[in-house]
Amino acid sequence: MEAVLDILSWILIVIGGTFGIIGGLGIVRLPTFFTRIHAAGMTETMCAPPIVLAMMLQAGWSLVTFKLAAILLFLFLTSPTAS
Repeated sequence: MEAVLDILSWILIVIGGTFGIIGGLGIVRLPTFFTRIHAAGMTETMCAPPIVLAMMLQAGWSLVTFKLAAILLFLFLTSPTAS
């Protein structure tokens, strides 16, 4: 069971990191201000949640998991508005 959680966590971290790298390239390569803002917003929305979910899997059932869930909810509510 421990190995399954580790593998799933690594998959989520790789997914989040991939979105982060692609979003960073989009911020650098896109031509106008508004397309760069769109890339930044999509990066924040698609990069952070898989990484936070991976941390939740590694934390197990604890107070840390509850705090990470609160951070995830906060990100889902504020990321679209901020960008």
